Amino acid sequence: MDKFETFTGIAAPMPLVNIDTDMIIPKVFLKSIQRTGFGKNLFDEMRYNRDGTEIEDFVLNKPQYRQSQILIAGDNFGCGSSREHAPWALEDFGIKVIVSTSFADIFFNNCFKNGMLPVVLPQEQVDILMKDAEKGENARMTVDLDAQEITTSEGEVIKFEVDAFKKHCLMNGLDDIGLTLEKADSIKTFEDQAAQARPWV
Repeated sequence: MDKFETFTGIAAPMPLVNIDTDMIIPKVFLKSIQRTGFGKNLFDEMRYNRDGTEIEDFVLNKPQYRQSQILIAGDNFGCGSSREHAPWALEDFGIKVIVSTSFADIFFNNCFKNGMLPVVLPQEQVDILMKDAEKGENARMTVDLDAQEITTSEGEVIKFEVDAFKKHCLMNGLDDIGLTLEKADSIKTFEDQAAQARPWV
């Protein structure tokens, strides 16, 4: 997993509430356990007509938002089924940060495990970021995980809270496997001692 570093990027406004995981990546595309290749079908039913042509007024199809890395979303983002393909699709598209007033618990935790930062803020602060995002590609926001700050295009700084352990994992690029490998020496020592103590196992 890549380390999460401070970046400045385009924020896309998506104020719709209760965006569930089937809206994020419809079940028809859940045909692989690989983490890549899902970005093209992110929000598929909202992005494309039945004939495969783009729906022009969908936010991520607009020229100014095609390279968005930040999503400013409505309440209860990521609700519905617990499919991990949802954060895979967002990450594969290029989204690194999602801001909302609330997230479904499983989706929230899956974001951290897949290198994305979900940020929970009060409605009034989400409204500030939503308004800033509506300015288009010239209104870029800066996300600083170390300082726990989002800076708007006009320089307004919004602080956010994040669990210290999850922050450590993101900043060091550690998923569950990476966390285990940090203890590789201790695991080997234990296994060697166990083999000597119980050679018949």
